[in-house]
Amino acid sequence: MKRSQILVVEDNAINRQLAHDILEHAGFEVIEATSVDDGRARLREQTPQLVVMDIQIPGGGGEALLREIRADARTADLPVVAVTAFAMEGDRERLLAAGFDGYVSKPIDTLRFASTIASFLKNVEVKDE
Repeated sequence: MKRSQILVVEDNAINRQLAHDILEHAGFEVIEATSVDDGRARLREQTPQLVVMDIQIPGGGGEALLREIRADARTADLPVVAVTAFAMEGDRERLLAAGFDGYVSKPIDTLRFASTIASFLKNVEVKDE
């Protein structure tokens, strides 16, 4: 069975590695990007089943990359989950209204992260965390 591919767009190396390791352990194939430009390039090369994206990334931020994803017919329906330190009242609602499919606040819950991300994919089983 082919593993679902997830693009993780995160500029902080520790956060990126943590997300990578958790998702890979859960059975996903993980692609990484560190900026808007890098994320855009990865999406031209491959079509993952889901994008997990920080909001504060170099090159215009996660919301700018989300607008590009939604404007491209090839990726318009791609699920995109915001993973961010923006955890003030109203941030979740603002990001969902901006077009993100989901919202996960940092620091991530390492025990639930993979299953939370998998919930945005159809017909995907997650290995026990």
